[in-house]
Amino acid sequence: MTIPNLISLFRLFLVPIVIWALVDRHYSYALLGFFVAGLSDLLDGFLARKMKCQTTLGKYLDPLADKVLLVAVYVTLGLQGILPSWLVILVVFRDFLILAGALLAILFKSSLKITPLFISKANTLMQLLLVGILLIELSCEILYPTINEFLFILTAITTLLSGGSYVKKWLDNASKD
Repeated sequence: MTIPNLISLFRLFLVPIVIWALVDRHYSYALLGFFVAGLSDLLDGFLARKMKCQTTLGKYLDPLADKVLLVAVYVTLGLQGILPSWLVILVVFRDFLILAGALLAILFKSSLKITPLFISKANTLMQLLLVGILLIELSCEILYPTINEFLFILTAITTLLSGGSYVKKWLDNASKD
């Protein structure tokens, strides 16, 4: 077990703490946990490259920890009425679609390599930015509906483009196999 993998596991164990803070409306604690999770994500990637200890486990554990945190936070904020349900459904469906595509590729022994696309990275950034801003607003007890609506739309657009890009990539790959 490498240090970067332990950091990814730590991030995974932060998820229930962040969700507890959200459910109990301790938004400052949730923001702190979310921020620590973000820093740990940067740290594990940096250390894996610097220490040259990138592992197969880490290749799956790192994005899993990110996705579990984001999906759990989106669902919780959606249930609280802070995020619109249509956006929560879109974000969760995209992640489910990507997971299903990866599992099908494994099942059918496809030559498809699951690598993050640029639009996927932009989408993750938008999802993180949206949550971060909302948690700051909630911690300060000041909401900016116009800014939030704009961020909801940007996040939805990048989510649709990212999901569509993966589907296109898979279809192109399937026609070659």
